[in-house]
Amino acid sequence: HDIKANQSLTVAIRELHPLDLEPLESIDTAVALVLRKAIKRLESKGHTTELVGARPTHAAFIDLVSTNDRPTVCHPPKENPVTAVIEHVGSGTYGALQEARNVIGFLGMMLMAIARCIVHPSRIRWTSLISHIEHSGLNALPIVGLLSFLIGIVMAYQGADQLRRFGSEIFVANLIGISMLRELGTLLTAILVAGRSGSAYTAQIGSMTAHEEVDAMRTLGLSPMEVLVVPRVIALVVALPILAFFASMVGLLGGGIMAWVELGIRPALFIDRLSSALTMSTFIVGMVKAPVFAFIIAMVGCYEGFRVTGSAESVGRLTTLSVVESIFLVIAADAIFSVFFAYLGV
Repeated sequence: HDIKANQSLTVAIRELHPLDLEPLESIDTAVALVLRKAIKRLESKGHTTELVGARPTHAAFIDLVSTNDRPTVCHPPKENPVTAVIEHVGSGTYGALQEARNVIGFLGMMLMAIARCIVHPSRIRWTSLISHIEHSGLNALPIVGLLSFLIGIVMAYQGADQLRRFGSEIFVANLIGISMLRELGTLLTAILVAGRSGSAYTAQIGSMTAHEEVDAMRTLGLSPMEVLVVPRVIALVVALPILAFFASMVGLLGGGIMAWVELGIRPALFIDRLSSALTMSTFIVGMVKAPVFAFIIAMVGCYEGFRVTGSAESVGRLTTLSVVESIFLVIAADAIFSVFFAYLGV
């Protein structure tokens, strides 16, 4: 049973093809494994090996070892589901905090660039600014107007169906006027602009980043924040309030037409109800939100554009992420505005 006996047995196995086990008085697992490996090695070389002279108990033991000589499969330990959930939540929280820190840093650089342009107006790219106002504002009027018109029709129809049960159909004008001017006109416009202009900002800047055009600007001594970001932010801050006002007016028009067709409320009576239900504060509340929403959309769109790496897949992924983040932040900001104005009693 000692090591020297096993070593001498291994040497003998290398030289013999019929393995004579008669001299062995006893056998243990180590000897059986040596025999098993020797037989497999000889068989792999095309030799036929035979065990002779083995006692019945020894042969049975060798067969048992051969049967259980299988490769060991290491299975990873099962993960505790509670630990996995905690780890996932912690990783997501850490990633969100890192993202928030990066966004705040980008916001600071953007505000500094805007401040420099305000102090020195000659640094503003006026041609680029006018071009972005045209693309983000003027070219968006048809789709914004169509959407708002349809929303006004839907609100008038659904509101009339509910108010008719109480004999208060005339108050459909109040419903449409307050909803469109205070909330829906600005919010729907911001969501539409986030999907239209915010995604375009990310795709444009991301494509320039992927093709190293942004690095070329820095090499030439140009600031990408002033050349790419500032004109887009200012253009959207100017264009979105105009689009929101246009959307609110078109929404009122659609609601008034449906109220006339469905309820028989003539335009003069509809306008009279609007003038009695709406106040200047209702209009101001809706318009105050528009520049804030525009700033959020432009900031997120430009920030995600600078994060693009050199691949088309990255451009598509971050463009989609830009739209999702912009819409989420716009709705979150609208909720904060609602709570704030309710606290002020406006």
